[in-house]
Amino acid sequence: QVQLVESGGGLVQPGDSLRLSCAGSGSLFSINAMGWYRQAPGKQRELVASITSGGSTKYADSVKGRFTISRDYAKNTVYLQMNSLKHEDTAVYYCNVVDPFGVGWRTGTPAIQLGWGQGTQVTVSS
Repeated sequence: QVQLVESGGGLVQPGDSLRLSCAGSGSLFSINAMGWYRQAPGKQRELVASITSGGSTKYADSVKGRFTISRDYAKNTVYLQMNSLKHEDTAVYYCNVVDPFGVGWRTGTPAIQLGWGQGTQVTVSS
């Protein structure tokens, strides 16, 4: 069973940077498009960045130009570099599969998904 473990969150000030990591196991991890999702208190989960097995990336408008997603096949890890953090980036961040039908982008819940990890809390506060 594939497991996902997110880490790297923390409490930072506006303008600071963080790098999140998502470590996975199993062959499925290396062949699927992966993404970072986030859920803020009282809000629906949203997909903010994705990366295909070929390295193509896509970002939500709210993070474009500030966040960078990458993956290391050798380590079975997906990263999210977050720069110029804003208060509105405060959320629990999760990684999971990004389905090819666009459901994850539209709803925040991919049509094909792995079990959700515990997530990592990012708090941006002055």
